[in-house]
Amino acid sequence: MNVKTALVTGGTSGIGLAAAKALAEKGVKVYCMSRRAFECEGMSHVCADVTDYGQVKAAVDGIVAAEGGIDLVVNCAGSGISGAVEFTEPADARFQLEVNFFGTVNVNKAVIPHMRRSGGGRIVNISSVGAPAALPFQAFYSASKAAINTYTCALINELRPFGISVTAVMPGDIKTGFTAARKKNTAGDDVYGGRIERSVARMEHDEQNGMSPEKAAKTICRVCFKKRVKPLYAIGFSYKAVCVLLKLLPCSLGNRVIGGMYAK
Repeated sequence: MNVKTALVTGGTSGIGLAAAKALAEKGVKVYCMSRRAFECEGMSHVCADVTDYGQVKAAVDGIVAAEGGIDLVVNCAGSGISGAVEFTEPADARFQLEVNFFGTVNVNKAVIPHMRRSGGGRIVNISSVGAPAALPFQAFYSASKAAINTYTCALINELRPFGISVTAVMPGDIKTGFTAARKKNTAGDDVYGGRIERSVARMEHDEQNGMSPEKAAKTICRVCFKKRVKPLYAIGFSYKAVCVLLKLLPCSLGNRVIGGMYAK
């Protein structure tokens, strides 16, 4: 696929920044979108909060006016919360979906009309292995990523006649600042026998010993330039194996396996 101009959300840190740099190194004109001002050599920046459609649309329209179009969008903006469902405030749960899911929806809604009129483009939504592997004590994070997968598959069929391809990439454990930025809620941990803290500690240990964002970005970059894409990609052999296993196992058994890892 020929990519001249790309928009990367969440492109100022973690996987987003690594993906933006990888695209820029291939000669792509990259615009990074985030809430705060940011400077990075070889890339441009636009300020917008992905939860605010008005800001997103203004930023997208500005890029199109300057560049003539957007060939590629990589939706990396995201956040994480943890805690027991019972003790999670509804406002926190909604905000998790607002950033991770509706942030992606807002960006794509602003970009799709431009891609449609120009005759094509590619949308890469960053999901998570936590979508097929529903994570206890991170239920709303997993729900937001599962929503991205379902939305991606539906959008593929809607946009196929216009030459716009859509895919979702599912990283596993990645060593980034995302771990420290997670909003942790340990309310009710006494009621749950310490399982909330143990679960999150296990997850954070796995993340900090996980893949580098640069390695994940290489896979994302390859997907961006593929002639044809599949609906979903998992990053890394072990995570691909997990996704296949969860498809093959009965739901109850697969869920027990995940529970044995993260809910004891």
